[in-house]
Amino acid sequence: MTGRALVEAGSPVAGSMSRAAATVVFEPEAAVVQVDARFAACLRAVAGEAAALSVPRERVRTGAALAFAVEYAATLQRNGRAVRSDGWFEPRPGSRPVAEEVTETVVAAARCSTDERRVRHLGYLLAEAAVSSDVDAELLGRALRMAESLSSRQLALLAGVGRRDRVPLPMAPLEDEPRAWTAWGAREDVADLQRAGLLDPPVAQHRPGSVLPRLRMADLRLTRRGVLVHRLLVLDLLHDDAVTAALADLGLPRS
Repeated sequence: MTGRALVEAGSPVAGSMSRAAATVVFEPEAAVVQVDARFAACLRAVAGEAAALSVPRERVRTGAALAFAVEYAATLQRNGRAVRSDGWFEPRPGSRPVAEEVTETVVAAARCSTDERRVRHLGYLLAEAAVSSDVDAELLGRALRMAESLSSRQLALLAGVGRRDRVPLPMAPLEDEPRAWTAWGAREDVADLQRAGLLDPPVAQHRPGSVLPRLRMADLRLTRRGVLVHRLLVLDLLHDDAVTAALADLGLPRS
């Protein structure tokens, strides 16, 4: 399989856009939209190296992540956000460019993500990192490690909190121990986001004789860690129906 065929193989997850993305990367003169040539070269290099993957579904996820990276990079370019000029794409003495290392790391995360709803936003992370000169490789690695530990429902909950100013969150209090298993699992997802330092306020510590206030989704805010994950995974673009489904799992009506 060639690198181009690998990107096109992402269609079961990324849809027909995979073929267009492959054209942008491997035949830019024939493409309708464009991305920065250095970004395209980075994706070509990593796609070529990953072309030898032997597990079919891993090829699908890898190709899809690269296709989503192209999709969002084209949007950023149309919006006037230029790629970084701080050496991100330049070879280093005795090493390859940071951009290629980061791309390989992100593609590896996408390849192993059996929850394929996360693949879109891992691809978006590549494009966002390419224009974010305030984010170095170490910080991006930290954000990726945090993101890899999160389920798609937790990403949807983070997205809901992140867009709270546009779409109000439910005012009803969260149950501490819901009886239904789905609601209990979703409530644990919220608590784990608090424990991971992605949402404020932190989990309240019960003291004998004290009565703790009931937490509401409307009370939650992104911490600085949460803002980083939300920004780099571009959770502003996570589909509204995913957020609605996550809130429904909690047993809370949408305000």
